[in-house]
Amino acid sequence: MRLLLLEDDQILGSGLRDFLGGDGDTVDWVRTLQAAQAHASSPYDALLIDWQLPDGSGIDWIRALRKRGITTTIIVMTARDQLEDRIAGLDAGADDFLVKPFAPEELSARIRACGRRSHVAPQTEVVLSGSEQPVIVDLGRRTVRVGQAAVSLTKREWSIIEALAKRTGWLVSRDDLESLVWGFAEENSGNSLEVHIANLRRKIGRNVIETVRGLGYRVNA
Repeated sequence: MRLLLLEDDQILGSGLRDFLGGDGDTVDWVRTLQAAQAHASSPYDALLIDWQLPDGSGIDWIRALRKRGITTTIIVMTARDQLEDRIAGLDAGADDFLVKPFAPEELSARIRACGRRSHVAPQTEVVLSGSEQPVIVDLGRRTVRVGQAAVSLTKREWSIIEALAKRTGWLVSRDDLESLVWGFAEENSGNSLEVHIANLRRKIGRNVIETVRGLGYRVNA
């Protein structure tokens, strides 16, 4: 998943970024509302938003996002623990509400739960075509199988196949795929994407990931 983390506290923000990144997610961490708004048009799977920020209110931004028709999963993180605060956050458009202090493991679990609820289909497995045996991408367990054989993937390889599997049948541009996999804080040098895709093809089959020259990449069910 690619996550936008809006948290002004240095210690909490860096800790959550490192924990979620170690969990296999791509995390873009910003500390101000202005910085978050500048990146909001990027393709994110979830927004993790602090309520009280140095330059504004996270809740007001959530209302604005929902008014614009943005349906991305949103989780509010705040020290406010009163019932009326939780109601206000959810009524503003948040999908979940987490009171500080909290364990990062709980945030990770809530992200997964919101992700399951946001998908139209209840199953988390996506079966891809293009190989002699079915390629099964389990988005819940973060595993890939070719037939019955488990496939070992690196963090980057998983991020690529996850991003494509979530958009099965859609053409994903190179720029969007790089944003989903690397985020804006990490450098992606030269042909890194092509190298990772070549490695993926060796593991899951040459024809599972389709290259549409000059446009991007696609997988099909």
